[in-house]
Order: sequence, then C-alpha cells, then structure tokens
Amino acid sequence: MVSPPIDLATEKRHLGELAPMVIKVALAIGVLGIAGTAWLAYGAHDGGERFYRSYLVAFVYFLSLSLGALFFVVLQHLTHSGWSVVLRRMAEAVAANLPVLAVLALPVLFGLHHLYHWSDPEVVAGDHLLQGKAGYLNVRFFLIRMAIYFAVWAGLSRYYFRTSLRQDETGDPGLTLKMERLSGPAIVLYAVTQTFASFDLLMSLDAHWFSTIYGVYFFAGSILGFFAMLPIIFYLLQRSGRLTHSVTTEHFHDMGKLAFAFTVFWAYIAFSQFMLIWYSNMPEETGWYLRRQQGQWAWVSLTLLFGHFVLPFLALISRYPKRRRGMIVVPTMWILLMHWLDIYWLVMPEASEGRVPFSLLDLTCFLALGGVFVAAAAHRMRRRALVCEKDPRVAESLRFENA
Repeated sequence: MVSPPIDLATEKRHLGELAPMVIKVALAIGVLGIAGTAWLAYGAHDGGERFYRSYLVAFVYFLSLSLGALFFVVLQHLTHSGWSVVLRRMAEAVAANLPVLAVLALPVLFGLHHLYHWSDPEVVAGDHLLQGKAGYLNVRFFLIRMAIYFAVWAGLSRYYFRTSLRQDETGDPGLTLKMERLSGPAIVLYAVTQTFASFDLLMSLDAHWFSTIYGVYFFAGSILGFFAMLPIIFYLLQRSGRLTHSVTTEHFHDMGKLAFAFTVFWAYIAFSQFMLIWYSNMPEETGWYLRRQQGQWAWVSLTLLFGHFVLPFLALISRYPKRRRGMIVVPTMWILLMHWLDIYWLVMPEASEGRVPFSLLDLTCFLALGGVFVAAAAHRMRRRALVCEKDPRVAESLRFENA
C-alpha cells in the first residue's frame, strides 16, 4: 500500500502529438455520421421512427461501454486491486464519457413517442396492462429516472477520474483510501441504476413483457464489451510507442481472461433467462422470444449463439492468444461487433417482426456517436498521463505476473 511511485520517464505515457490527430479523425467521422444520419432520416418519410431506433441502438452501445468502464474502476477500488493500476486510467477516461452521453441521450428523450408505446396516452387508454403499469411507465417519471441515473453515473465517474488525477499531482496515498471508502456505496448505486436503466431504455420497448434477470443480462454484455475494448486500446497505444513497458504481457493475459470469463457469464445469463421463460411457457413471456425465433430474426439469434459465445469461447480458452497482443485483438474486436448485434437484437424486433431491417442509418448513427465518444475521451486525455503514476500500488502493478 505504501510502495513508492515508479519512475516511468523511460516510456511515452502521454498522448502528446497523437491527441490532435485522434481528435480530428474522430470528429471528422462523427460529423460524417451526423450528416449521413440527417440526410437518411430526412428522406425516410416514416416520421422518424427508423432513425430513433437506430439511434437508440448506437446510444445504448456506447453507454454500455462507459458503464462497463465505471464498474471496472469502482470494482478495483472495492477489492483494493493492485494488478490493474496501470490499466485503470484508461477505464477512468472511458467512464468519464458518461456526462457526454447524458447530452447524447436527448434524441432518445425527444423520440419517446416513436420508441415506447406506453408513452402514448391513447394506447394506454385502450390497454389494461399498460394502465396497471402507468404509475411507473409514464413520461414524467421516465425523465426523472433518466436524470437520476446520469447524475449518479456522471458524479461517480467524475469523482474517480478527478481524484485519480489529483493523486498524480500530489502523490497523496490518502486519496486511494478515500476512493476505496466510496466504492462500497458506489457499487450499490451502480447496480441499482444500471438495472433500472436497462428496464427503462430496453425492456420497456415491449411493456407487456418482463424479465427479472434482464438487468443482469445487460450488465453482462456491458462488462464484456468493456473488457473486449480495453486490450484494443492498449494494443493501439503500444503500436504508437506508448506504455510499452508499464502494460505488459501479463496485463494482456488478464484482460483476455476477463473477456473470456464474461463471455461465459453472458452466455450463462442469456441461457438462464431463455430457459426459465421456455420452461414456464407463459404467453405474456414467450412472445418476446417468439418474435426473435421467427423469420430472419431466427438467423440473428443463431448468430448470437455462435458468434457471441461459441467462437469467442474457443478463441480465448487457450493461454496462447491471450499473451500475444496481435492475436488477442482479433477475438475482442469480434466480441465488440457481436455486442452491437446483441443490442440490435434487443431493440429492433419490437418494430420489425420477421424481418431484419438493417439500413445505412444503423451505420451512420454508430459513426456519429462513435466519433463523438472517441473524440471526447481523447480530448480529456490529451495532456494527462495514460497511467496512474503515483498510485501507491503502481509498483505492484508493474511487477504483476500470472501464476
């Protein structure tokens, strides 16, 4: 706990001249995505419904990555983890995008009536089940909950990021103790807000259906997405000559193990949810899965089974690829693609039964939000160290070896 800070001056640990280039490229991609989205949405002539659904998919995708990063940061402090110190700064930077995502949530809020049938008073008036849920599923309470979720997430991410940066300036080990003390309440707040946010943003797309394990399913996908993204970030940084000594093969090995573990966990939760609903065979529950097992959606479901579980499982089960930087990024990039498809599978069947409505709007919305997401993180880190330089456990992290 009281190990002295390690001198990392022998390696590049700042973005430096790379930051402006990353920001410019990301913003260019974002602007291109925004322009393409505006053009396609204007010519759709569907009242905007297709745009709002494509936007929701992209928004939830990037939200899940930041939520996964926030969980990782809080968990490391909760467990007093030492091995991950050199990885934590990048997780803090990704989690710190949550205030940006709060702003990017505005189109979702503007499109409530296009996305959620419970937001239409005329629909509710003719639906006895929706009337029974109206105390929770109403526009005003939905907006209040969204404000609470993002206030909690933004507050936690801002606190951990700024406190970590302050420790780099002061070298005060007491700041680590403060972050650890907050981690217990923070993990509870995270669990509650993340669970209810998944209910509100995704599960309520079909307000007649419910699953008590849905929040855990979204959590598993979010954490898996983050653990797939993390080794890619460090691979790209090391390709640019940064963090070549502090982030070692041992760290890549552990990132691979975490990606493998949450691949299995995601599959376990997905199967548990499906098995319980299949076994009970209640019409109000089975309809949600029936829509995803008919027509073209059946092929998407099979793709998720093999692409989201079987292939990553086989690719990551061996020690060999996890310890080779150039190899581990292949299955992790694939996992990120499957994570997007998983969210698409959660959102789109409610509006398109039997047919998979892939369109250019899906791509342009992804580029628009992805460009802003990357640019915001790069701008935040442009003058800051890419590792927690004066964390009291940084020496332990640098010496870390897998057993």
